[in-house]
Amino acid sequence: MAAKTLMIQGTGSGVGKSLLTAAFCRYFFQAGYKVAPFKAQNMALNSFVTQQGDEMGRAQAYQAEACGIKPEVSMNPILLKPTGDNNSQVILMGKPNGSRNAKNYYSQYKEHQKIVLSALEEMRSKYDLLIIEGAGSPAEINLKKTDLVNMFIAEKAEAPVLLVGDIDRGGVFAWMKGTYDLLSKREQDRIIGFIINKFRGDIDLLKPGIEQFEAMVDKPVLGVVPYFKDLIIDEEDSIPQGSYSAELNVQGVLNIAVIQLPRISNFTDLSPFAHDPSISVRYVHHASQLGNPDIIILPGSKNTIGDMASLNKQFLSHEILKCHQSGSLILGICGGFQMLGKTIKDPDGLESQEKEVAGLGLFDFETTFVSEKLTRQIQLETVKSRVFPMGIQCEGYEIHMGRTTFGTSYQALFSSPNEDDPMNFGIINQEGTVIGTYLHGFLDQDQFRKNILSYIRSIKDIPEPQNQFNYAQFKTKELNKLADLIKNSIDLKTIEKELF
Repeated sequence: MAAKTLMIQGTGSGVGKSLLTAAFCRYFFQAGYKVAPFKAQNMALNSFVTQQGDEMGRAQAYQAEACGIKPEVSMNPILLKPTGDNNSQVILMGKPNGSRNAKNYYSQYKEHQKIVLSALEEMRSKYDLLIIEGAGSPAEINLKKTDLVNMFIAEKAEAPVLLVGDIDRGGVFAWMKGTYDLLSKREQDRIIGFIINKFRGDIDLLKPGIEQFEAMVDKPVLGVVPYFKDLIIDEEDSIPQGSYSAELNVQGVLNIAVIQLPRISNFTDLSPFAHDPSISVRYVHHASQLGNPDIIILPGSKNTIGDMASLNKQFLSHEILKCHQSGSLILGICGGFQMLGKTIKDPDGLESQEKEVAGLGLFDFETTFVSEKLTRQIQLETVKSRVFPMGIQCEGYEIHMGRTTFGTSYQALFSSPNEDDPMNFGIINQEGTVIGTYLHGFLDQDQFRKNILSYIRSIKDIPEPQNQFNYAQFKTKELNKLADLIKNSIDLKTIEKELF
């Protein structure tokens, strides 16, 4: 039998669909169901690579983790990665399919329908229950003819729909009522209830409004979810907050500055730093904000040449180099790794209209973009260097179109598991002050991350914290908190009756 389905739609972007989808995934996983997430189409710069080398949205990978299963590309068959204000790279079933503007993308609607429905059918054949996430709002009347991800998929999946509104933004009843009124009668019939998200205050003051709203739409409000600032989830397209402070009275605090690139991508790589109680993380987008951090991180980018040009224009490049001379360790990840070299070239305009830009020159290599994207998961071991002992296990995944030609004034970070040049995975300079890698997700490994932090603390004479941060345990705890959140605030019995 095909899996049962439940769909989470929203009154708009950022209302909490990803979080609540993960929460329902975790709840039904704890209840013993073989459950999986599904989102037909994502627009996001945070992505993940499966064991098969397929690229998908990071939010669905996180939701799969909530279900206790490995991510697979059919959970997110279409991924759009913006490269500019009106252009996106299109990823179909995990593989790049060119870059398009909106009109060109919508012209292939019928083909995309087939891809999405095939993936949905595959997922329904393998699981007991799918928790399906919508995108934006189902009431975008200008886009309804090309809808792939909201009411179109709800109908094809035979899914009852929960409509989520964000009360923290204000006007939640108008937002929910307006969304409901713009739906057809057939679409309205799919909605089994509403959820009011991010509520803070006295619930008794909200109840009269709920009663009036339910009388207007003849549908129940099935939950009022409280606002929790400290819930952690890998969202698809959220912007990182400005800072993540270390906890008070913690020993051995380190100061990390992350360069907030205009087209920053995969900033979830930095979550293990952001949530470590002994680390203070700041996102920096202006030279005056940089200060004198212990570590400067150049993260991933979906437009590396454009972002590098922006750093040069804003004099952030100059300030980064000054900090390096003053003792800041520099860590570059993927696009940020490419920025550490002498030159970045894009002769075919694959990411940018600019053909070439000067990098920071901290390594004597150059990078050229090619049409074939490299996507793979990989397991590696460190080689001995100033920062790492030999043999520390590390795993991560690659997503990049750049190919780097390396010089000789540095050493490989890892030993190669095959015939690849080990420098393709990462390098470190002889002084141990600049590290670059093409790997995403490598900081999730506690021992690998601890070595970087311990090295910095040792050269700066900063004591080690009394308790080492365990990221795997932290994530499990956060997932369980998500399940508890909806257990305590949503009428799950009514929802389960609709499903089973």
